[in-house]
Amino acid sequence: MIRCAVIAVVVALLLPAGAGAQDMSVSSVLIEGQGWQLIADGYKFTEGPAVDADGQVYFTDIPNNRIHKIGLDDKVTVFAESTAATNGLMFGPDGLLYGCRNGDKRIVTYDKDAKVQTIADDVNSNDLVVAGDGGVYFTDPPGGRVWYINQKREKRIVAEGLKPNGVILWPDQGTLVVTDGGEPVLWTFRVERDGALTNKDRYYGPLQVPAAGGGPGSDGMTVDAVGRLYVTTRAGLQMFDPTGRLGGTILKPHPGPLANVCFGGKDLSTLYVTAGDKVYKRRVQATGVRYARPK
Repeated sequence: MIRCAVIAVVVALLLPAGAGAQDMSVSSVLIEGQGWQLIADGYKFTEGPAVDADGQVYFTDIPNNRIHKIGLDDKVTVFAESTAATNGLMFGPDGLLYGCRNGDKRIVTYDKDAKVQTIADDVNSNDLVVAGDGGVYFTDPPGGRVWYINQKREKRIVAEGLKPNGVILWPDQGTLVVTDGGEPVLWTFRVERDGALTNKDRYYGPLQVPAAGGGPGSDGMTVDAVGRLYVTTRAGLQMFDPTGRLGGTILKPHPGPLANVCFGGKDLSTLYVTAGDKVYKRRVQATGVRYARPK
């Protein structure tokens, strides 16, 4: 009994602010009559959706070396060219767009005019997340590592021995989640004040694997304001509630795997997914998160 009580207390402490202890079904976020809408197509491979302060969504077309912007009117324009196979994107608290440039092994920022500044070089990278204090975590699949860049632009390894892909923070920024390309699991880490990662765990339940096999194909992630986690996979957009239980899977808008996901729109209540040569959106009963600066 004492052990059960201790576990219950630990789980309660881990939950993001505002999260309830009950299971949350995927049906709780879906809106009747609202399905996926095709927003953009004709690209080679789309990735890295990221939302700016106005709710506009940016995404990469990796092979074509471009970053595109989806306006609030759904009009798509080119934001940047010659982007050196930029993959993961996210806006930081400084209003800059952070990106993983695989082509020239850099982590960079893009300003509103697409001017590039390097914040780390000589690195392999796939996806990243920018914390409210400006610190950056990024995944390094070839090296099996997660790196951290602090506010002084000093980089260091904070996790090893993984096959990392996507990366995201909980709404309270106290826990980092990493998808693993080799296993149907999601790794969680406690985030320390200096950016270090501790307490590696499998907080979330196992990912669904398609009946056809081939692994889950877990890739990019996002979170909503109550702590639900959304993971792009071959099976669809899998949603986990704040207790770590699988709440269900939102069906894919097309037959292939989903690459990445973010919340966008003026009120951050629309999911955007990149999928092969296309980008889709879907209105939901959930609100995305902007990471606040620590007080």
